[in-house]
Amino acid sequence: MDERPYAADLQIAHARQKLPQKTYSIVIPAYNESARLGLTLEKIMACIADSQWDAEIVVVNDGSRDNTADIARSFAERFPQISVIENPGNRGKGYSVRNGMLHTTGRVLLFSDADLSSPLEEAARLFSAIQAGADVAIGSRWLDADLQTRKQPLYRQLFGRIFNLVLRVVLGLKFKDTQCGFKAFTREAALAIFPLQRIERWGFDPELLFLSRKMGFSAVEVPVRWAHSSGTRLHPLRDGFRMFCDVLQIRWNSITGKYSPPTP
Repeated sequence: MDERPYAADLQIAHARQKLPQKTYSIVIPAYNESARLGLTLEKIMACIADSQWDAEIVVVNDGSRDNTADIARSFAERFPQISVIENPGNRGKGYSVRNGMLHTTGRVLLFSDADLSSPLEEAARLFSAIQAGADVAIGSRWLDADLQTRKQPLYRQLFGRIFNLVLRVVLGLKFKDTQCGFKAFTREAALAIFPLQRIERWGFDPELLFLSRKMGFSAVEVPVRWAHSSGTRLHPLRDGFRMFCDVLQIRWNSITGKYSPPTP
């Protein structure tokens, strides 16, 4: 768990605000993604050009053992919109997203899985929700299941349903889909939520939504196109147990005051 103090994380984020600000920041966590990262970045750059977005891309290398970092850096040399951040070793997707978000300059911050299970064009739906007044917009695979172009295996769907029920009971989260790796935040919401994030691996998504509600931010669920990727590293039994423990940890953190920022 990252134990850096809240003030230090805010200092990082506010220091980024002194740089020329972009409209959008897109954070891509990457661990051993050499097989698809190049194509992913090409698709992202094409989408940004077609959409004429004023955007930056932050690739967070999570201690990859392959040449993920080399591929990311080669794109950063070609495209000034791309920057690369290195985690201190392999810390997990939650840490990677948090680290990336705190090193952005955008007014609207989005994170997306490196496999682009939701095509980046779908980000326009989230950006529209933010523009309409939401503080947090989360992509959903289940608000409109017809948008799924390749569905998950049945055992993954069952795991998702069970986990969603646990979140409703333990954390009071009423969303149909908390785990889609496609979420957008206003800068104000991100600077309040991410420095308080404690979960570093798979269970970080419900923590973000729990914190957004706890801090009074409005979060809306937005249906997006999505396709299951066979390269996912989530193991339903092993990681499912860890995620259940993470949910209990979120509740405990809330009870013990770990989500309360210190008084200045």
